[in-house]
Amino acid sequence: MALNLTVKVHPVVLFQIVDAYERRKAESHRVIGTLLGTAEKGMVEVTNCFCVPHKESESQVEADLTYGIDLYELNHRVNAQENIVGWWATGNEVFTSKIIWEVAYNCIKKFTLKITCSVTTHSSVIHEYYVRECNNPVHLTVDTTLANTTRMGIKAYVCVPLGVPNGKQGSMFTPVKVQITCYEPEIVGLQLCSKTQLPAHAQITGVKTGGGIEPMMDLSQIAEASAKLSSMLEQVLAYVDDVLTGKQPPDNQVGRALLDMVHSVPKMSSDQFDEMFNSNVKDLLMVVALSQLIKTQLQLNEKLTLLTTL
Repeated sequence: MALNLTVKVHPVVLFQIVDAYERRKAESHRVIGTLLGTAEKGMVEVTNCFCVPHKESESQVEADLTYGIDLYELNHRVNAQENIVGWWATGNEVFTSKIIWEVAYNCIKKFTLKITCSVTTHSSVIHEYYVRECNNPVHLTVDTTLANTTRMGIKAYVCVPLGVPNGKQGSMFTPVKVQITCYEPEIVGLQLCSKTQLPAHAQITGVKTGGGIEPMMDLSQIAEASAKLSSMLEQVLAYVDDVLTGKQPPDNQVGRALLDMVHSVPKMSSDQFDEMFNSNVKDLLMVVALSQLIKTQLQLNEKLTLLTTL
């Protein structure tokens, strides 16, 4: 695998890794799992992952590979495009200068129920299993300890052969470029999640907030999106006015983007737009009303069930 490889990770993968780390057993120091996604020339896109139960000690590492295989097959039935592209692990270990010698290859048994190895370099043993599952697997590490920084460290590695002719052969984990990429629905979800985080001063001082933060209602989200759209349109109009008056030099790329945006707007009269908008608002209000009705019915059913059990 070329060293100019780029690994693109989606936010849902990081959320799943952090969730698996928070739900780990008390005696577990780190968590490992399988990365799912697609691999193309010069790029690996990680769109999903799952945790693989394992145990580690100074002398060996054991992983429930049967569980991992079954979970991958179930996921493959739902999304056949997601294949195994590597594996992930939590912790703040550094692999850039760690050399894995041939003994790591010799200590690997048939991967049926567990991995057992007598060397301390457990990552090499786990990586060798994923070499059998996919071509040139990627190793993703996530520093969930946040020991030295307030940001979570995310690194990716590929295994590069190393050795001398007619001598001992080995390999080395070499870092590659990592990018966080998002689909448009994921961006909306991340923006909503960011509103529930504590302020910076509360994170530093440990001050607790008075109450929880609930997601906004649909109409509130529409109002906020409309206000944001209005602000962005004002910025575009100010830029166009500055270009026309000569205060700012024109940019051909921005001009083409604005032209495409104008052409993408459907041509309709104000009355047609108002009718279409009101129709969508009515549909939204109907969905909200039905949701509240279902919620009330569920609460009533729960109370009736509780009374019958007494």
